[in-house]
Amino acid sequence: MKWLYLVAGIIFLVKMLVMQDPTFEGGEISIVESVVADSGIPNAVSGIIFRNRIYDTIFEVVVFTIAIMGAKFLLANEQPSAIVCQFTDQPSIVLARLGATISALVCIELAIRGHLSPGGGFAAGVAGGTAIGLIAITSPSERMEEIYERWRASTWEKISVLVFIVLAAITLVGLQLPQGELGTLLSGGMIPVLNILVALKVALGSWAVILVFIRYRGLL
Repeated sequence: MKWLYLVAGIIFLVKMLVMQDPTFEGGEISIVESVVADSGIPNAVSGIIFRNRIYDTIFEVVVFTIAIMGAKFLLANEQPSAIVCQFTDQPSIVLARLGATISALVCIELAIRGHLSPGGGFAAGVAGGTAIGLIAITSPSERMEEIYERWRASTWEKISVLVFIVLAAITLVGLQLPQGELGTLLSGGMIPVLNILVALKVALGSWAVILVFIRYRGLL
């Protein structure tokens, strides 16, 4: 029986190496051009994430949400740390806050124009989380939590997730906004809106995790 499996494996290997893939017959069609034409945006990666594979993206956002909830749950029964490690020298504080400003601007740029250039919602959210993290290591933790509560960041994070899931479900059904003119800011139908929602979700979720680790671990 082992010889049969071996022969079958060799035949299958030869088939993969020798026989032409039927999907590439008549290979004049560019996959990138096809995605760009279908999605209406120059950034083919965003077109795939928020259109061709929107079902996967929904669960990626859900998994990120569960990870944040898990961090809060696992550390909820621990005692808050009495010592918080932060930058104290002035040059480091100035450089960190300068980096935070640049990261925040990059976050806004990627969220708004991510469908036109390299970037997108997830990259924008990471840039936003980086900006918040840099501010957190140079500011009192009580101040960061006060701002978090005042702006109801936790509520906005949940709202962004729910709105994203609803709009993504509408996209899966086949309903789309007008694509607009390729290359313009108001193009791509629902994709720019989904980009902004993902950026908001990732940035605010990162903020929540940063506060949890500062509170219970005293560091980032």
